[in-house]
Amino acid sequence: MEIGIGLAIGLVVGLVVGYFVIQAGMKSKKQAMLDELNAKTDQEIKKAQDTAKRILEEAESKNETIKQRKVQEAKDRFNSMRADFDKEKAEKMVAVKERELEIRSLEKDLQSAEDKLKNRAKELDARDADFEQKVAENNAVRENLDKQLKVVAKRKEELEAANEERIKALEGISRLTQTEAKEELLRAIKGKAETEAMALVKDTITQAKLDANKESKKIIIQTIQRMASEYTIENTVSVFPLDSDDMKGQIIGREGRNIRALEAATGAEIVVDDTPEAIVISSFDPIRREIARLALKKLVTDGRIHPARIEEVVAKTRKQLDEQIVEIGERTVIELGIHGLNTYLIKMVGRMRFRSSYGQNLLKHSIETANLCGIMAAELGLSPKQAKLAKRAGLLHDIGKVAEEETELSHAIVGMQICEKYGENEIICNAVGAHHDEIEMNNIISPLTQACDAISGARPGARREILESYLKRIGELEEIAMAHEGVSKAFAMQAGRELRVIVEAEKVTDAYADDLAFMISQKIQGEMQYPGQIKVTVIREKRAVQFAR
Repeated sequence: MEIGIGLAIGLVVGLVVGYFVIQAGMKSKKQAMLDELNAKTDQEIKKAQDTAKRILEEAESKNETIKQRKVQEAKDRFNSMRADFDKEKAEKMVAVKERELEIRSLEKDLQSAEDKLKNRAKELDARDADFEQKVAENNAVRENLDKQLKVVAKRKEELEAANEERIKALEGISRLTQTEAKEELLRAIKGKAETEAMALVKDTITQAKLDANKESKKIIIQTIQRMASEYTIENTVSVFPLDSDDMKGQIIGREGRNIRALEAATGAEIVVDDTPEAIVISSFDPIRREIARLALKKLVTDGRIHPARIEEVVAKTRKQLDEQIVEIGERTVIELGIHGLNTYLIKMVGRMRFRSSYGQNLLKHSIETANLCGIMAAELGLSPKQAKLAKRAGLLHDIGKVAEEETELSHAIVGMQICEKYGENEIICNAVGAHHDEIEMNNIISPLTQACDAISGARPGARREILESYLKRIGELEEIAMAHEGVSKAFAMQAGRELRVIVEAEKVTDAYADDLAFMISQKIQGEMQYPGQIKVTVIREKRAVQFAR
C-alpha cells in the first residue's frame, strides 16, 4: 500500500516535474524563436532603411538634375526671347531708318518738283510776255498787210483795165475773137499747168518721203553699202565625181549590197545612173548628204568597199562631222566677237552651215544679219552693250530652223524656246521670237533684228526665185518703160533692181525726161509687186553726125 502510494506520489511528482521541464523547454524554444525573429526583423528594418536612404538619395539627385535642367531651359528660353526681341528691335530700327531715308528722298523729290514748278512758272511768264510781244508784232504786220492788200486791189483793177485794152489790141492784130484767143490761151496754160502740177506732185511726194524716211533710209543704205554680198546657192543633191565608170560597179556591190548598206547607214539616196563619171547623192537633210559624200570619198580612196567597212567609215565620218560642226560654230562666234555662248547653241550655229533657206545658206545669212545688226546699232547710236546684244540676236534669230526635234511650231518660236532653255538674255529671246511678228516686241533690238533679217534676205541675189517668175518680172519692167512715147530702149539691170530707159532726143526734152522717170516709177509702184526698191534712170543723149566727103 505504501509502495503504491509512493509510486503514485512519485508518478505525480514526475508528472509535475515533467510538466515544468516541458514548459521550461518550450519557453526557451519560444525565446530562441523570438530572438531569431527579432534579429531577422532588425535586418529587414535595416535593409529597408538602407533602401529608403538610397531611394531618397536617388530622388534628391534626380530632383537636383531636373532642377538644373529646368533652370537651363528657363535660361535658354529667356536668351531666345531676348534674341528675338533684339532682332525685332533691330528690324524696327532698320525700318525706321529706311522710312526716314524714304521721307528724306520724298522731301528732296518734292523740293525738286517745287523748283521745277517755279522754273516752269518763270518760263510760262516769259512765254506770256513773248506771246504778248508777238501778238503786238502780228497786229502791226496785219495792219501792214491790210495796207498792202488795198494797194494790190487797186493794182489789180488797173491791171484788169490794161488787160482789157490789151485784149482788144490783140483781137485787132490777130484777127481772133476774145473767145478764140481765150481757148488758145487756155490750151497753153493747161499744158504748162499739167507740167507744173506733175512737178509739184513729184516734189511733194519726194519731200514727204524725205521727211518720213530720211534717217531710216540713210541708215539702211549705209549699212547695205558696207556689207559684202557673198552668197551661195545650194540644192538638195550633191554630185560626187569618179575617176572612171568602173568604180560604179564596186560601189553598187554584189546584188546591190554595198549601195544598200551605204543608204541605210547615211539615210541619203545614192543614185547611180548613166551620168558619166559621176554619182548623185540626194537627201533633204544637208548633213546626211555631207556625211554620205565624205564617206563615199574615203571608201573610193581606200578601195575597200563592203558593208562592214561602209558602216565603220560612216560612223567615223559622222563623228568627224560633229567635231567639224562644233569647230565651225566656235570659229563663227569668235569672228563675230560673241562671248559666253552655250556649247549647245554653238553646235546649233555650226549646223547652220549645212542648212539653206530659199537657196540662201543659213549660216552666211545669220552672219550677215549679225553684222547688219551691229552696224545699224552703231548707226542708231545705241550703247556698246546693246550693239553686242543686237549682233547676238542677229546670229541666233534663225536657230529654230536647225532644231534637232521635230515640232509644229514656227522656227521663230522654237528658236526663242531654245534660247530661253540655254540661258540667253530675255531681250535676245524676244528678238528671236518676234522677228516674224509672232509675238509682241518689247525692246529696240527686236525691230532691229527684223529689219536686218529682211535686208539680208531681200538684197539682190540673196535668195533663189523661180526662173519663169523672175523673167516675167524683168519683162514687165521693160514693157512698162516701152509703153511711154519717146522711149527707144529699156533694160532691166542688177537683177531687176534698176531700170535704165533710153529715150529719143528729138521727142523727149530734158525737162520731160525727169517727168518720164517719175511717171514710170509711179506706174511700177502701182502695178507690180517686188521686194525692196527699183531705181528708174532715164538717159537722153543727143548725137550729131555729119560726113566729110
